[in-house]
Amino acid sequence: MNDSINFNLVTSTHQAARIVLLAVGLTALAGCNKETVDPQACAQAGDECVKLTVLHTNDHHGRFWANDKGEYGMAARKTLIDNIREQVTSEGGQVLLLSGGDINTGVPESDLQQAKPDFLGMNLLAYDAMAVGNHEFDNPLDVLDGQRELANFPMLSANIYREVNGQWQSYFEPYKLFTVGDLKLAIVGLTTEQTAQIGNPEYVKKLRFTPPQIAMKNALSILKHTEKPDIVFGLTHMGHYENGRHGSNTPGDVLLARSLRKGQLDAIIGGHSQNPVCMADKNQYAVIKPGDECRPDKQNGTWIMQAHEWGKYVGRADFEYVNGKLYLANYQLIPVNYAEGKTLTTERIAEDADMIELLRPYQQQGQEILNEVLGYTQSKLVGDRKVVRNQINELGVLIAQAQSREVEADFGILNSGGIRASIAQGPISYRDVLTVQPFANLLTVTRMQGAELKNYLASVATQTRGSGGFAHFSDIEMTVDCRRSKVEIASVNGKAFDINQYYSFSLPSYNASGGNGYPVLKNAKVTDIVDADALAQYLKQHDQINIADGTYQHKVTFVGADTPYGCGG
Repeated sequence: MNDSINFNLVTSTHQAARIVLLAVGLTALAGCNKETVDPQACAQAGDECVKLTVLHTNDHHGRFWANDKGEYGMAARKTLIDNIREQVTSEGGQVLLLSGGDINTGVPESDLQQAKPDFLGMNLLAYDAMAVGNHEFDNPLDVLDGQRELANFPMLSANIYREVNGQWQSYFEPYKLFTVGDLKLAIVGLTTEQTAQIGNPEYVKKLRFTPPQIAMKNALSILKHTEKPDIVFGLTHMGHYENGRHGSNTPGDVLLARSLRKGQLDAIIGGHSQNPVCMADKNQYAVIKPGDECRPDKQNGTWIMQAHEWGKYVGRADFEYVNGKLYLANYQLIPVNYAEGKTLTTERIAEDADMIELLRPYQQQGQEILNEVLGYTQSKLVGDRKVVRNQINELGVLIAQAQSREVEADFGILNSGGIRASIAQGPISYRDVLTVQPFANLLTVTRMQGAELKNYLASVATQTRGSGGFAHFSDIEMTVDCRRSKVEIASVNGKAFDINQYYSFSLPSYNASGGNGYPVLKNAKVTDIVDADALAQYLKQHDQINIADGTYQHKVTFVGADTPYGCGG
């Protein structure tokens, strides 16, 4: 007997090649103790021993194609997973492939096509289930419903409800049952309840996100009395936070495990925090690089696993069920041609030809659209987070003006959280536009009389510097009193302000629905114009952008604050 458990990845060049060619080769087993199984126990148990290998990824975020360094991508992932499946099944085991969610949002080629290539790729990979992530709600619900119809696997969440004919009903399947040998495995899906705050309000306002800890307890009670599973896993999109310290996030996997009775939940396969869950000891993260050993977390008898992000790794958990108990015999995070931008130290995993054939048309179609040149800028348009969330700048004014002109409003308002990147000097492509504005927010138009407008702007213009709600404005001249939370408007769209007149303004639907803490605009007219498309059209009409001529200088003055750039912060 010994007290160690083998979670080592192979590191020599020769052995690393075996990871690729033999899909990690033989399962490494540790000595028998309370957390591991005797290397001989499974062999001696014969048919009484059930072997289950769980492969998992999470936070895919549109990375269906390998990056420009040849890292990750679904084609190499398929080669790796196919090899593991072949090896495990040849040894009498069974494989399940799971996703911790967030398939949507991150790469323009995917975003443009509503993640269709990603879900088709998951079908070819034969995923068995996925957790519903918060970024699944970046699109209207009809898009999400279409993705669910496209998927050949269930999207699971036990804590999301949708109102149907006055009744709250589960929006997704709460759990899925699998037969593993002669055992019954239940997998319960959960989604962070913070989706109600961080999701697009326009799309989540008709949904209810209940606390995952309560939803899990309810699901376990139902399963105990109806299905009586031998094994129960959680498939979650809640986040793993070291020792349960979740900060401003809602509680994640660690506190979920601690909230249950020991033994109720065998393992949690997670996502959302986008970190490799590898522990140095019980409650502290290990510092790892691709190819290092990885020991998953264990809390209250529940193993907790997460495989970083983007398909950089495939997590592999080899379980053995002997004498009524589930053991974790081996765990690995297998890099998928991933070396953190450095030279690979292992043999490159070949890309699966069928996956390449499936995905290449989507990649090519995306490239053709994204590479279209829309206009030119004579200097860099700064969209760095640390800049746009702390002061109104030319790129913010330009986008706000593009939106207001597209919907024929008098002026425009843009939250700084809607600016995600800079645009380099030179030609501006559609790729640049979607990189700056990836969220596909619809634009809204609202009309207000002068007095009401002043009250509304007093709330919006005093948003704290540093937050995603910090606002950029076009075509309005005003003074913002940060201390008194008031504004004085001098002009709108070049004309003197009249408190008795009506004015219209554009605003992303995210904010019109209350996102970033903006007042909800019940009378806002939601258009069918997407924010990025408004910017693209504007650039085609103004193909030479010169911020030096003053066209995109804002006319907002802040007083009563520590800096002249905005309130708070």
